[in-house]
Amino acid sequence: MPSGACCGSGNPTHHTIRMIQPNQSGNIGNISNAEDQEQTMSPVSTIVNVSGMTCGHCISSVSEELEALEGVEAVDVDLNAGGISTVTITSEKTLSRSEIGEAVAEAGYLVVANEA
Repeated sequence: MPSGACCGSGNPTHHTIRMIQPNQSGNIGNISNAEDQEQTMSPVSTIVNVSGMTCGHCISSVSEELEALEGVEAVDVDLNAGGISTVTITSEKTLSRSEIGEAVAEAGYLVVANEA
């Protein structure tokens, strides 16, 4: 976890993502292979909670590490400075919790469990 040293900008940054919806042709009957591939290629959203983020620099660090994972298309961070921030990862495939955790740890932060 970071030592509290920060860029000091004081300006929380919010990255946004654009959701891509699979084509819904509404055709009944046989579906062509192209449509099958398109449906299997629809984006997967994974939401994790991350502790220790305080500013835009923190968001950039976590986003950069997550975007380096294979298949990641976008990262959206809802910053809760000093608390638990929500990170939504949009990817081409399901990502394992361990690879997400390792990427976040590489940035110096910690993925925490969702509270029930």
